[in-house]
Amino acid sequence: MSISPTRVAARSLSVLPRRHLSRFVGRLARKEPPQPLLEAVMALYRRAYDVDMGDYVVPPGGYPSFDAFFTRELKPGTRPLDPDERSVLSPADGRIEDFGVIDGDARLLVKGTQYEVGELLGDPHAAAEFENGRFAIVYLSPRDYHRVHAPVSGPVTMVRHVPGTLYPVNAIGLRHIPMLFARNERVVVMQRSERFGRVATIMVGAIGVGRISMSFDDSIITNDGSGAGLRVYGDDPPHLERGEELGIFHLGSTVILMLPPGADARLLGDGGHRVRMGEALARQEGR
Repeated sequence: MSISPTRVAARSLSVLPRRHLSRFVGRLARKEPPQPLLEAVMALYRRAYDVDMGDYVVPPGGYPSFDAFFTRELKPGTRPLDPDERSVLSPADGRIEDFGVIDGDARLLVKGTQYEVGELLGDPHAAAEFENGRFAIVYLSPRDYHRVHAPVSGPVTMVRHVPGTLYPVNAIGLRHIPMLFARNERVVVMQRSERFGRVATIMVGAIGVGRISMSFDDSIITNDGSGAGLRVYGDDPPHLERGEELGIFHLGSTVILMLPPGADARLLGDGGHRVRMGEALARQEGR
């Protein structure tokens, strides 16, 4: 029986030292090489992935590193927020990989694979509040904007850095790596919204750099050797308005959004279509 090239690629990745490789690539991406060399590398990347630079801020003198280019900021006004306060915003630019209902046992189905919500959150006790809720998964391709923004307004009550490995989150990973999203390192951000209840935004790392940093708390950085952990904010939690920057992927990846049943929100669009940060991903009905 023949083996597909994608399966061969997945098996090859399973034996690689993925975390050490990702840290090495990350250090390389943050170096500041001679500008002509960096410009040549960025030009190749832009052509290979059809990156449109029209929406982005280019600093005077150009980007100092590949990481600065990859995590580039948007020009003001290029991602208008959906004005309807009943809307849950897309936290990122990307493609809707899957979306649907979280069942009564706190499980969700992604491309034929069933995930336990508690595993994704890194806390089985937190799963119950999302039973019969909704989820959406946004995949960020190499050409996309790689900053993630708050889907709702409200304070960040806690952040959990969940340990894991680093597989690719592209089609190869989804097809051939069992329980991919529950195996990769990730950061879970919980926001408390007056309108929607507790909303979970999960940033899933990927091979390459695997580094995730949080914009509201610079003590939280993944794949840097500091280890995983839990940060609970007390009486003075950071407050994020809808559309405000939440965190940054320094290469990759995927965002999983979870809404509780009390949000009473209908998911919009369909699987496979592209969204931009700030567009309505879900909307409350009858309010």
